[in-house]
Amino acid sequence: MTAVHSPRDRYTAVAQRCADVVIRQYSTSFGMASRLFTPATRPHVAAIYAWARAADEVVDGAIGERDDAQSLIEELRDRTDRALARGFDADPIVHAFADTARRFGIDARLVDPFYESMATDLRVTEHSPESLERYIHGSAEVIGEMCMRTFSGGGLGERPGMAEGARRLGAAFQKVNFLRDVNEDWHQLGRNYLPGRDPAALTDRDVAELADDVDSDLAVAGEAIARIPGRDRVAVLAAHDLFAELNRRLRAAGAAEVTAGRVRVPDAVKVRVVARAVATGARPERTPARTTP
Repeated sequence: MTAVHSPRDRYTAVAQRCADVVIRQYSTSFGMASRLFTPATRPHVAAIYAWARAADEVVDGAIGERDDAQSLIEELRDRTDRALARGFDADPIVHAFADTARRFGIDARLVDPFYESMATDLRVTEHSPESLERYIHGSAEVIGEMCMRTFSGGGLGERPGMAEGARRLGAAFQKVNFLRDVNEDWHQLGRNYLPGRDPAALTDRDVAELADDVDSDLAVAGEAIARIPGRDRVAVLAAHDLFAELNRRLRAAGAAEVTAGRVRVPDAVKVRVVARAVATGARPERTPARTTP
């Protein structure tokens, strides 16, 4: 017998499929890891990613002029607030996110800092250590915590250390991206996410120190990942190890290659890293570490 779904349920399912397309098109690494989540978790992680990606694309110039971007970010924030209140939006990406947020208790405490960081990208080009800490919290740490809330049907946020581990994983991903994309961020977007350092004149010591900071975040995150139940642990472990591998390659490449924007993880290596995570992630006691191909 075919199940009968309400029009809202049908629309939500379509919205979730739209979010899945976004994650597949925009992120090879995270998209690959996200396929390992349980069917119950996967659409919610995709919804969070797609919602965040849409805002990120606006502030990075997809809309064109800065004034247009400012207006659209404000519109997206208003749409999100309304969707969280009523559980529906005509924009499928916003709708998918709102459905996930309402299910898992994602509220203004996590949503507002995200939009504040997006607005920061439209007005701040040089960060201080303090402003960067606030920016990373809003642009990455809250996203990590949002995703963590959806794992294993919810409830992990009540376990000691899980929220902190999720935030540190989000921060690690963001910091790796800062280092990988330093050339693009500085020359194309005019932003410096490396306080006290000149993006055009990085040294090997700069790269090593930044990579050390990422490794510290990954280590804390790894302790929390080991306590995620079931298949969702494998998916998060795969994402962790993919970014650990990128961080390792950035460190090994040194300043010249990093500044040139040439450091990436080859697809064949990504497949091996994910396969290793699948093979070892079933053991809860396994604490992630930097991977080597």
